[in-house]
Amino acid sequence: MNRVKFIDSKKSKFFIELRDSVDQYFKENNIDKTADAYMLFKTIFFISILMLAYCTLLFSGIEQIYGDWVIYPLWIVIGLFSAFCAVNIGHDAIHGAYSKRSKINNLMSHSFNFLGASAYLWKIMHNQAHHTYTNVDHHDEDIISVPIIRMAPNQVWKPLHRYQHIFSWFLYPLGSLSWVFKKDYAKFYQKNIGSFELKHKLKDHVLLYTYKLIYYFLFIALPIIMVDISAGQMILGFVLGHLFEGFTLAIIFMLAHVVEEVEFPMYDKDNEIQYGWHEHQMRTTANFATKSYLANFITGGLNFQVEHHLFPLICHTHYPKLSPIVQEIANKYAIPYNNNSYWSALKSHYRHLKKLGKA
Repeated sequence: MNRVKFIDSKKSKFFIELRDSVDQYFKENNIDKTADAYMLFKTIFFISILMLAYCTLLFSGIEQIYGDWVIYPLWIVIGLFSAFCAVNIGHDAIHGAYSKRSKINNLMSHSFNFLGASAYLWKIMHNQAHHTYTNVDHHDEDIISVPIIRMAPNQVWKPLHRYQHIFSWFLYPLGSLSWVFKKDYAKFYQKNIGSFELKHKLKDHVLLYTYKLIYYFLFIALPIIMVDISAGQMILGFVLGHLFEGFTLAIIFMLAHVVEEVEFPMYDKDNEIQYGWHEHQMRTTANFATKSYLANFITGGLNFQVEHHLFPLICHTHYPKLSPIVQEIANKYAIPYNNNSYWSALKSHYRHLKKLGKA
């Protein structure tokens, strides 16, 4: 598959001014672009809650005191905080935004592996394919990740899509289950991801299966062995946790890239998109719930998706301060700055699915 080119008729005047303004912000405030004290607090907080819930499930004997039902809320906490750890810690680390030191970024990126997803494949699917060709069909893996949902207007319509604004919401919770049991394996053995050719080393094969086995042991086999309830109940709890995890991850992505306000550009016969890469990110990305402290805290800055796509090497805890800078300069150059409340983003996503469900 040929690479898509971005034709920047403005010679990136927008981004040059934006980059200089952002650099000036960090210089004037004498702060680093990577993790700050708040990020360290978030890291400790999310890992601690996840480990507390996991250890309570395995070692406390709490089910003998309160009954077998207590494992289900514990699994929900494990599922939710697995998602929060992924987007707050692993995501920044894989981008190289957690620390100036590559060793620390590599170390923290392993949190993805221990949560059942391949950090190696995510770096290709997300950092390369998605961030380079955001919302470009056949190139952005994220908008073709659920084949029976039509996310982009240039994707083929099928009769089933008439009902996608209804059934999609029931598929989203299955996302992380699919990820840990199917998606990584399927993507690993493709010839390419988007326009990026895959060439795996022996080490990549070994690590993929080693980490998967570790995850299956820690989160399926060990709970069944350690907790005095039936295997069926434990597996049900595991699935329940993933339903909450999957829905959380899906909604974060959908509200940022699959809403009415964003564009789904198509390249011409020369494989060219008729504006620059930075403007492309502005047109294909939307913020949501930026005024909500809770959303800012749990989404790993992905509710500031515009800032993240422009500055993926900057730690997400800085995005709220960068947002007014980006908006001001975008307005100056008449470039869209998409920003929704949480509920307006949900409604926009629903309307988008319904619109694309029509023939």
